[in-house]
Amino acid sequence: MANILVVDDELGIRDLLSEILNDEGHSVDVAENATQARVSRATNNYDLVLLDIWMPDTDGVTLLKEWATAGQLTMPVIMMSGHATIETAVEATRIGALSFLEKPITMQKLLKAVEQGLARSTVSQGSETASHASNGTAPSAVVSITAQAAEDNLPNSHQGFDLDRPLREARDGFEKAYFEFHLAREGGSMTRVAEKTGLERTHLYRKLRQLGVDLGRNRRG
Repeated sequence: MANILVVDDELGIRDLLSEILNDEGHSVDVAENATQARVSRATNNYDLVLLDIWMPDTDGVTLLKEWATAGQLTMPVIMMSGHATIETAVEATRIGALSFLEKPITMQKLLKAVEQGLARSTVSQGSETASHASNGTAPSAVVSITAQAAEDNLPNSHQGFDLDRPLREARDGFEKAYFEFHLAREGGSMTRVAEKTGLERTHLYRKLRQLGVDLGRNRRG
């Protein structure tokens, strides 16, 4: 059983996710906005948070950034939205979100994402315990984001896409996310991305311009 926080301003979604997760044996707290989520996070330790992006007081990406800055992003966070763009999803994963679920969320997608999130939480806790044991110190209640954060700053390699739209739009959305992922991982190097994706450099450049990818966003230095 895991302790999970569900943050969403829609009552129906909170109730649905809570019911599903409770049926799976988890303990679930709910918050309808960022204000309630801050209080819950400050008073409880969670193994996983499901966080809506669009909320009336403070958006989920801003709240995620607050937690990261304050050293409170010690648990996996899965972002949720029915209207988020690829850019928003990429920004969230850069800050530290584990993955992104697009609404409407099916039970299968939810349970798979939760399983992956809890697996990451278990691995992180195990690594923290081993690290403190080797240093002869006790685990701290607040853990700073270290090597794992560096990995999480890259766009997540598993993203949800809305397939209920024209083929051209769905394909372009996937391709843009694909190239943004590899550009971020390769520090904006067109040469390495061309080698990785198997495209000729000139063709790759034209493709990125066509998709509207920001070529200077991920350059190092």
